[in-house]
Amino acid sequence: MSRLDYAPKLKDIKITDIKKGIGVFTPKPEKPVSFDALKETLKKAGYALDAGRIRVTGTLTKQPAAALLIVTASGQRFVLEGANLEQLLSSLASGGVVEVVGDWKTVGSGADAREVITVEFAKAVGDAPRKVAGHRNLALPGALSFVNARFDDAGTKGSPAFSKPAAAAAEAVAPIRVTSPGLTVFKGGAITPRAYFIHQHLGSLQVDRQVFDLAVSYTPSPRVQLEVEVPVSRTSYQDNSTSGAGRGGSSAALGNITLWSKYRFFREVKTYGDRQAALRFGLELPTGKKDAPTQTRINVPAFVRQQLTPISGGLSPHFDVAFSQAGGRFIFGGNVEGILRGERDGFRLGHEVRVSTDTEYVLFPRQYDVPGGEVFVILETTFIHRGEGRLNSAEVSGSSSTEYYLAPGLQYAAAPQFVIEGSFQFPVIRNTGPLVLRTDRNLLLGVRYLF
Repeated sequence: MSRLDYAPKLKDIKITDIKKGIGVFTPKPEKPVSFDALKETLKKAGYALDAGRIRVTGTLTKQPAAALLIVTASGQRFVLEGANLEQLLSSLASGGVVEVVGDWKTVGSGADAREVITVEFAKAVGDAPRKVAGHRNLALPGALSFVNARFDDAGTKGSPAFSKPAAAAAEAVAPIRVTSPGLTVFKGGAITPRAYFIHQHLGSLQVDRQVFDLAVSYTPSPRVQLEVEVPVSRTSYQDNSTSGAGRGGSSAALGNITLWSKYRFFREVKTYGDRQAALRFGLELPTGKKDAPTQTRINVPAFVRQQLTPISGGLSPHFDVAFSQAGGRFIFGGNVEGILRGERDGFRLGHEVRVSTDTEYVLFPRQYDVPGGEVFVILETTFIHRGEGRLNSAEVSGSSSTEYYLAPGLQYAAAPQFVIEGSFQFPVIRNTGPLVLRTDRNLLLGVRYLF
């Protein structure tokens, strides 16, 4: 909604009932408003506008054919209608400053379009409101106008909802390690810096990695998201065997940059939740440092030394399909990813298949009516099968692996556009070859900011 000419900044758009999908905002007083423009903007963002209510203060003009309300700041005219309109306006003078509340819609299109209010309440400014019998009195703050909007899938009118409980208007919250089929802000994006602290071993060889990964995404359309991911890695290693005591070292270098594109091909909004699915394609570029430690530095096989670099090979395409379903406080999702590893100077790890799942629960707040301040508890799983790697363009026996990891995590939505997250991944099953580094733990800390 913040993309509308007449809408305020995103922080000034309030979600008053996240379960029913009711939002409220005060338009800019100098800008004319349009129900159809609001409806179309929400449609582009993946929602449908079920109904709108508006409160307007302006000059009442009674004409033989119609009654109009003219807003001084913008000059916009609203046509007033309703079965009890004559009764509501009977004591209000033409030319006086009047406040009305009612259902709002756009009638006609193009040059013939006009904004229409079906009036439920009317009063001269400073007077008590006159209302139609049977309607409740609304407590709508603000002097100019407010919109109560309910968002719904176009095929299920009457059961309004947002796409995901924690994200409501903006999808800041997403799985931590599992691919999300959701997009970030339409005609906006996200900045996601993350730090990984990883410990691996192979026999007496101990390896510690600190990886800083910066991802920047942009969503140019309601279905497409573009992203670039840049990793920088520091790796330290030490041989703790008797014969290798004192052998080790460290290095810091850029890893392989990956370009991503995501296409969300399915979305179904329902009450207090949704379902969505997306395809994602990535291209891993051979930008990372490829030089491995020498045997004089660490006396392990060449294929193991290559794993101490920040890369897993050369140019590599990634193929991914992701699905998620949100309902109430629970979110379930998963993705399947395939990676075709390309060689770089004759080295690559094996081709990979990854199957991941995501389960999330809104732990706090317990009274959940408006977005913001949510704490999510998350449990993610990852299954990885990696085929034989290659060295000097020849397959390396003992370089395949099958692994299964659990990763409990927490997310805190400090604001609709800002999320803090952490996740600890550890192995449950490790069936790895004798030349594959074994991951013992992987701690992730990160933030996500939408713009």
